[in-house]
Parts: sequence; structure tokens; C-alpha cells
Amino acid sequence: MKKQGITSILMLLFAGIFLNACSVRTDLFEKNIAIPDHAWSKSFKPEITVNIEDTVSRYHIYVVIRHTDAYRFQNLYLNTTIQSPTGETSTHMLDLQLATDDKGWLGSGMDDIFEQRVRITPGDQPVPLHAGTYKFTLQQMMREDPLEHVMNAGIRIEKAK
Repeated sequence: MKKQGITSILMLLFAGIFLNACSVRTDLFEKNIAIPDHAWSKSFKPEITVNIEDTVSRYHIYVVIRHTDAYRFQNLYLNTTIQSPTGETSTHMLDLQLATDDKGWLGSGMDDIFEQRVRITPGDQPVPLHAGTYKFTLQQMMREDPLEHVMNAGIRIEKAK
């Protein structure tokens, strides 16, 4: 009887974990594009499109950068161009801080790979988005070309809670 109870509890636990892992998050969009040969040329401009349907919610927008420990700089200058569904285009030069002398790499890491999400929406306030397709274009603007040891670049959009 004891063995059967433990088995039932374990089966319920595994079923709960499985169902939770299969759920689809509708409050999050993230897409990362691999940088060829981990050497980001200025001529390679990853483009990411996302369709926004919920105009009631507000959003936080992040740039996602994945690099190796061999990346030689503490920052990354990045041009981010955003084309809205209304046709408006805006370009922002960003200075993404990836490391400090005191703390080292600021993103999360495993072994020699680090990932950092840097919020690009202004201030701490989430922003409303129009319904339709947004197009994000990312271009590295560092003096080094190609920029070695950058693995992926992407966009993450989260609904504010």
C-alpha cells in the first residue's frame, strides 16, 4: 500500500512537470539569430519581425546578446532600427554594458558562454505597441570589424505584469 501511494504521488508530480513544460507562453516573444562564424561583420544586420495583436498590454523590449568569454570588450555599440506597423522608423545608437571591472560579465553564463538581456525601452515604464508587424534590425557599430566572439543577437518582447 505504501509503495502504491508513493508511485501515485511520483506520477502526479511528473505529470504536473510535463504539463507545465508544454504550456505556451503568450506573454513573451524572443528570437535570436546566429552570427556566422561568431564574427559579427557590420554588413551582417540581423532582422527580426514580430506581430503584435494585443494593443491593451504594455511591453518591455530587450536586446539579447550571447558571446563567449573571449569577447575582448566590456561593451557593445549597437544600432537598433525599429520599423512600426504604421511605417514609422526610428534608429537608436545603444551602448550595451556587458561587463564591469568589479563584477566581470553582467549577463548569465555557463562555462565560457554569456547571455545578456538589455532593456531598450526608455526608463522603467513599459510601452504600448500598435497592432501589426514590427521589424527590428540590429547592426554592431564597434571599431573592430568583424567583431569576434559574438554568437547570437536578438530581440525579446515581454508583456509587463
